[in-house]
Amino acid sequence: MTRTYRIAAIPGDGIGSEVVGAGLKVLQALAKLDGGFTLDITGFDWGSERYRRTGAFMPGEGTDVLRSFDAILFGAVGAPDLPDHLSLWGLRLQICQTLDQYANVRPARMLPGITSPLRNVEAGDLDWVIVRENSEGEYSGQGGRSHRGLGCEVATEVSIFTRVGIERIMRFAFELARSRPRKRLTVVTKSNAQRHGMVLWDEIASEIASEFPDVVWDRMLVDAMTVRMTMDPGSLDVIVATNLHADILSDLAAALSGSIGLAPTANLNPERSAPSMFEPIHGSAFDITGKGTANPIATFWSAAMMLEHLGETAAAERLMRAIERVTADAENHSPDLGGSATTEEITSATIRAIGLNAT
Repeated sequence: MTRTYRIAAIPGDGIGSEVVGAGLKVLQALAKLDGGFTLDITGFDWGSERYRRTGAFMPGEGTDVLRSFDAILFGAVGAPDLPDHLSLWGLRLQICQTLDQYANVRPARMLPGITSPLRNVEAGDLDWVIVRENSEGEYSGQGGRSHRGLGCEVATEVSIFTRVGIERIMRFAFELARSRPRKRLTVVTKSNAQRHGMVLWDEIASEIASEFPDVVWDRMLVDAMTVRMTMDPGSLDVIVATNLHADILSDLAAALSGSIGLAPTANLNPERSAPSMFEPIHGSAFDITGKGTANPIATFWSAAMMLEHLGETAAAERLMRAIERVTADAENHSPDLGGSATTEEITSATIRAIGLNAT
């Protein structure tokens, strides 16, 4: 019997609508070719334009609406005329935290035909998965401001770390490392300076490690980690870090692997008590919005992660092979990769490659 998946599509702002539109075309072509599943897609106009009209990026019952879907494909949020903290907390974080998508998974590797800015780095030298704790830490939303506008104004931002939050993301990261050939995990903190929350991270990492004797693991301070990623990329495999640290490191990883336009994300609810959300990490990119030059590869890769999460492994693998076939040809490189291919041209090339990979 044909399997049907309900997908919520939230293009959001900027190039989000362009790349999500491209992603849906590719997914529909893949589903048609596969024949074993169909996608029932519902679009939502949530984003900055809705905020300007109504005062809210999404309706109050929005996350309840999303619970009935199997997965969410998200574009980007943020606009030049609105403070970034309003858009982030009003949409993306609202979805991630309410649906308990606590495991943010960001693979980074050099795709065929892509050159790293690092010297003498081969494709196999840079093949990482960054696991970002996605529900607490520096993005817990705790803190406040006092004496606004006065010389004694004070602002506090409180990082919240809980044993349950650290244990579940650490166990997730160890299990992921166990599933990969190298079985290596690096735990990133700043425990020399942040002596409470980060020390708890280190202590719990040691505890969880005892459950995974087959995984080789080590610890790095986040500042030293940037050096290691740049100077010795082949020494890394799976990386786990706090919300803020992994957010920063994953952008560096994207740049080192060729372009942030290639970088995907899965916001996972591993227990599947709510749908997971998949998105490119590049943001709304208003500097290129409407020019038709946005790189949709990150969205295609995110869509492949979505298919894998839904259990459509064969389709996910077919899409990844198509992506690799497309990036291997420099004619399909968008401006961020030094080429001139348009979003539409890359999308068409990917759909053709999906057909070729089926034969």
